[in-house]
Amino acid sequence: MRTAVHTPYDFRLGIDLGGTKIEIVALGADGGFRHRRRVPTPASYDGTVQAITDLVQEAEQALGGRGSVGVGIPGVISPATGLVKGANSVVLNGHPLDRDLGASLAREVRVENDANCFALSEASDGAGVGHRTVFGVIVGTGCGGGVVVDGQTIAGRHHVAGEWGHIPLPWPKPEDLPPIPCWCGLSGCLERYISGTGLAIDCDGPAARDASGLPARAAAGEERAQAALARHADRMGRGLAVIVNILDPDVIVLGGGLSNMDHLYTALPKVLQHYVFSDIVTTLVVRNRHGDSSGVRGAAWMWPPPQA
Repeated sequence: MRTAVHTPYDFRLGIDLGGTKIEIVALGADGGFRHRRRVPTPASYDGTVQAITDLVQEAEQALGGRGSVGVGIPGVISPATGLVKGANSVVLNGHPLDRDLGASLAREVRVENDANCFALSEASDGAGVGHRTVFGVIVGTGCGGGVVVDGQTIAGRHHVAGEWGHIPLPWPKPEDLPPIPCWCGLSGCLERYISGTGLAIDCDGPAARDASGLPARAAAGEERAQAALARHADRMGRGLAVIVNILDPDVIVLGGGLSNMDHLYTALPKVLQHYVFSDIVTTLVVRNRHGDSSGVRGAAWMWPPPQA
């Protein structure tokens, strides 16, 4: 959790470090974009550090000032070792990314999980604005989440807060069994059922990977697609019911490719009503406001606005 103090920076720089591209934005005090650029992600760790350094220096030269730097990554900094762990951009793993970038840029650099950045962006000035407790969900190729309370990300003792993709699928039904093995080494993880890949496989078999066309197929009357989407919404709702039972957020903001599936916004509240341990369930389930920009905006939001 960060203390909101004023910083001696002229603007906030946010960086989204992905497996194929690195994006940088500069936010002004009003949260608007002042600069934006994307470059391909280098294949090496040293190349990645240099690419981020170059992007920051280019942005500062273009804007004529000095920026705070926040970086969102598909992993976390281990509190035990200070090294990146769990990143699907595997060249990052085992390296002190925040320290190396800090040395290269001669300032503190804040590094956070990309799902936490998404949640922070949407809580700050997106679909979760005005709510005290926000749970941000990313469901695409994988499944992740982030928790924001009173405008601050909650990483947790082990930096795994929000990792709901690796809880077991709750209240399994016959069609959910036997538990599906997960890449993490366990079986039955929620991600294997509700990610885009999991949905595609559930509908079209082991070779399928793309679920983006299922809503159109369902709308055209294909019963197999309709049944797969219904199972998906029920499984996702069961997973979110556990989050509501533990965290009881004011709002759940959906992100990632599957957040564009309209049926989720009507189906999920009904599933939550059935599984949440409460006589009423008024938790909002909403679509993100900033789309693909949420992650990079959230990285910038790790720092407070510059002092006026």
